[in-house]
Amino acid sequence: MSLRSALGAAALLLLAAAVPATPATADPYETVTVDPTGSIAPDGTVTLSGTYRCLGSTGPVFVSSSVSQSEPNVRHGIGGTRALCDGTEHRWENTGTPSPKTLEPGSANVEATIMELHPQGGLPLPRFHAAERQDVTLTQS
Repeated sequence: MSLRSALGAAALLLLAAAVPATPATADPYETVTVDPTGSIAPDGTVTLSGTYRCLGSTGPVFVSSSVSQSEPNVRHGIGGTRALCDGTEHRWENTGTPSPKTLEPGSANVEATIMELHPQGGLPLPRFHAAERQDVTLTQS
């Protein structure tokens, strides 16, 4: 093992030990939903939307979304929207263009996540507030 590899492995072990485990489930008042219909333009641009509610952030927060269609283990990122964690419900809408001809109108599965870049020991580490998977229909726009 090279010195560089050993130092990298040691850094990862130290980081893992310094970061407390956080539960994978969100607090009940933090939610994200996905609208049952999304759109896909002729050029392949996908638009997804829904609602979110979160509370208590110390770093920047985003609503991210991804979609899968014919291969359930292959997800395509569809944008990210800055979120406001003030405890009230807000709308989100993300737009993105995966590789051409990747997605088409019809059934799809969308995952939306509220993720904060939470400062921890000088590093911005992900803190998940809520996540939801929803079967949707992509309609031609």
